[in-house]
Amino acid sequence: MIHRNHTTTVTSHNDAHPQPEFIRLPQPGARCPYTGLSRSTLNELILPSGVNQHKPPVKSVVQKKRNAIRGIRLIHYASLIDYLNGLATKAAQSYESSARPN
Repeated sequence: MIHRNHTTTVTSHNDAHPQPEFIRLPQPGARCPYTGLSRSTLNELILPSGVNQHKPPVKSVVQKKRNAIRGIRLIHYASLIDYLNGLATKAAQSYESSARPN
């Protein structure tokens, strides 16, 4: 009789689909594969502008070689998701407060 030891590893949903630390801006005309946001909307969230009072709510970095004029803009994924979740929470709270009878 042969006895074999079997080990089973249970992976959580996050292990099966790991989230990136950084994501690139989508190509012009394309949408972000993770959020569905357009390139221009992501730019409004990551670059200082009048739309965000020159304080971008989402973190990003530029990776470029020394003395290069251009680089690659990378968006901090967790910062983007936290921002979007915050919007959802605010919307839910606003809905709940407006739905309550006075």
